[in-house]
This record gives sequence, C-alpha cells and structure tokens, in this order.
Amino acid sequence: MRIAVDAMGGDNAPEMVVQGAVQAVAESGIDITLVGDEEIIRAALGRRSDTRSIEIHHCGETVLMDESPIKAVRMKKDSSIRVAFDLLKRGRVDAVVSAGNSGATMAAGLLNLGKIEGIERPALASIIPGDKGRVILIDVGGNVDCRPIHILHFGLMADAFSESCLGLNDPKVGLLNIGEEAGKGNEQVKTAYKLLQESSLNFVGNVEGQDILSGQVQIVVCDGFVGNVALKLAEAMAENVSRRLKDDMMDSLLGKVLAMFGRSFFDKFEKTLDYAEYGGAPILGINGVGIVCHGGSSARAIKNAIMMAVDYVEKNVQDRLAVQVSELQTVSS
Repeated sequence: MRIAVDAMGGDNAPEMVVQGAVQAVAESGIDITLVGDEEIIRAALGRRSDTRSIEIHHCGETVLMDESPIKAVRMKKDSSIRVAFDLLKRGRVDAVVSAGNSGATMAAGLLNLGKIEGIERPALASIIPGDKGRVILIDVGGNVDCRPIHILHFGLMADAFSESCLGLNDPKVGLLNIGEEAGKGNEQVKTAYKLLQESSLNFVGNVEGQDILSGQVQIVVCDGFVGNVALKLAEAMAENVSRRLKDDMMDSLLGKVLAMFGRSFFDKFEKTLDYAEYGGAPILGINGVGIVCHGGSSARAIKNAIMMAVDYVEKNVQDRLAVQVSELQTVSS
C-alpha cells in the first residue's frame, strides 16, 4: 500500500502535511510518497528517524488556493496535485490525498483518471456525525453549478458508497431544501425532486438544514454551493460550541471542578465534533481513490485522511462503487 500525499497543498503545508504523513506511517506501517518541492519537504522532515517508509517525488510547481482550478491544472503540468494523480494513473501509488485547492484536486483527478461510466460529474462526499450515526452530505463543493440530473447522480453515488464503505443497507436519501413540501425550492431543486422520486433510491423527500444531523436520513444531497456552505457552517458551529463550553467552565470554580472530573466526557464530546476525526472528503465518480482535506487541516486530520484512503483501497471501494452505480442507474432508468 502506497499513498501519494500532496505535500504542498493546504494552508499549513508542508509542515502539517509532513507531520500527518509521519503519524500515518507510525500508526499503520504503510508507504507514503510526498509529492512536491524536495528541498522544502526535506526541511520539514528534519532529522526524523521514522521516515524509512516515506519517499519524496520532486516536482517544481504548486497550484495555489486562489488560482482557477481547471486552468491551473492544465497549465501547471509539474504541479504537485497533478503529478500525484499521474502517479496513481501509472500504478505507482494506490490513492491520493490533498489539502490543497479542492477544485484543482477534483480537476486533476478527473483529467488523469476519467469518470465512472454514466456519471457526468464527480462530487465530494463529506461524512459527518449525526444523532443516529454517520451522515453523508453530497456535494460539498465540487460543483457549484449543477443540473438536476447531477444531483440525482450524487444520490446514486452516495447510496453505492454508503453500502460499500459504511455498511449502510438501503439508506434514506433526502434532498436539502428550504422546506419539506414537494413544491418548495427553485426550479433546479423541484426537478431534482422528481428525478430522485422516480429513481431506485430510498428517497424520502425534502429535508431542511436542521434535519441534516437528526438521523432522519443517512444521505443528504444538494449542489456543491449549498453543501459547502452547510458543511462549513456546521464545522464553525461545532468549534464555537466546544470553545464556548471550555471558556464558560473555566470562568467559575464549579465549572473547573466539573471539567476536572468530566475530562473524559468532554474529550469524547470534542472528538465527536472535530472534523479532523473524519480526515477528508472522498471524490466520488472518478476512476480512482482521491481524498480532499480541509485547507486548514492539522497533522491529525491529514493522518486520518491518509487512513481513510487506506481503508477505501483495502475495501476495494472504487470498483464496487462503479458496479453499484451501474446497477442503480439501470434500475433507475
């Protein structure tokens, strides 16, 4: 097992990326290829003695966070994210992990690996903690402009993914909307509602923002613009709740005592809310395993994203996903 990691991608690259890679090697014994500027990466590695399973693949360019994704990937042929997916295409690695420009990561994966047959657009699927277990939110930023058929495809991919990787059987699918009634929303959502209703999916109708984590459904589908806003709001709320809880408890003696005796509880609570526990969002719809991490990912988040990639490769999620999507599309048509 060898995972390619875009060492130059993310707000905290390469330091946090390198640390996360080292942690993943120490935890699992896998091999990792760090892709990027060799001199900078070696400086980040320092004099660590636990890097025997880490190799460096040098390339001289980086796609910046504010660059146009498709244009940058096409123009910068020696960029770390494009080279990482090229290594996957050539069979040199088994998966790619990046905390860099998410659009560029999607574009590089699509350019090098192509799409699953029948899928028009790949999507980013985020796994988030719900009241009754994990919830898949799709799309969370891969496609800000979607047609209704794309939203149907997102649902099909998420359904197949949930069975292949999360062990969910016939998960309930909801369409994120401004109301539960079938007639609510813009034309895109109304048409998507009809397509989902006519499909083979276990579609239960519209869901609102407060329903995402309720456990009412296991899959929430939407376009990438809405999904990205929802995801980042949820992450910010989780961080805010955790921080305010700590601050408020430290303001009183009773709070400090409670914090001392309930440390394991609060640690578990914080861990449940922390996006770093889930590592990243898999790109569904490309012919290979690619994981997109939060731009501000910590070393722990990078490590967990790498472990997520390992899990997907071991479970052969990609091939199973292609087969299941094909079967679902046949039934839906």
